[in-house]
Amino acid sequence: MLLGRRKLKLETERLSLRPPVHSDYRDWAALRRASAAYLTPWEPSWAPDHLSRKSFTNRVYWAQRSVANGTAVPLFLFRREDDVLVGAITLDNIRRGPAQAGTLGYWTGQSHARHGYMREAIGAVVHHAFTRLDLSRLEAACLPENQPSRGLLESSGFKYEGVAQSYLQINGRWRTHVLYAALRSDRRGRTDAG
Repeated sequence: MLLGRRKLKLETERLSLRPPVHSDYRDWAALRRASAAYLTPWEPSWAPDHLSRKSFTNRVYWAQRSVANGTAVPLFLFRREDDVLVGAITLDNIRRGPAQAGTLGYWTGQSHARHGYMREAIGAVVHHAFTRLDLSRLEAACLPENQPSRGLLESSGFKYEGVAQSYLQINGRWRTHVLYAALRSDRRGRTDAG
């Protein structure tokens, strides 16, 4: 969220998280292109122009508007030691009023997977959402067979809540997802359900 003229930036031990800017295009396109086979089984189908500069420019403008309007917090993850882009995380669909909730989505480039970067990023975004944005509930969903993502959510404090039939179109088909949530004041114990 932009507070006055202050830019949004979250820091973790190894990462800097900030909204995308136009100059990120080449690194983003290269990482997405190199990771395409790794990412596409878990994501909505890419548009034919997904990796184009125009598409990325639209993504940057959407990020700027979303942050300014308080409807989403789209962030790129950069490794602090060398400023390399490793992935992205978005807190989207922020709902105010009685809900005070948002939905978390993320991806990591294949060469940066399994290094704990996304766990760090999720921790930072969860903290930001609960302390700075005053949200009460964060939701996330993944395909039931995506064991790495399920394990990541569970180790990040998200708890299994159920199943949503035909939740999203992934790789061209409507797919059922498992649902997870983290609550600001979570007194629920660990669950092995699901």
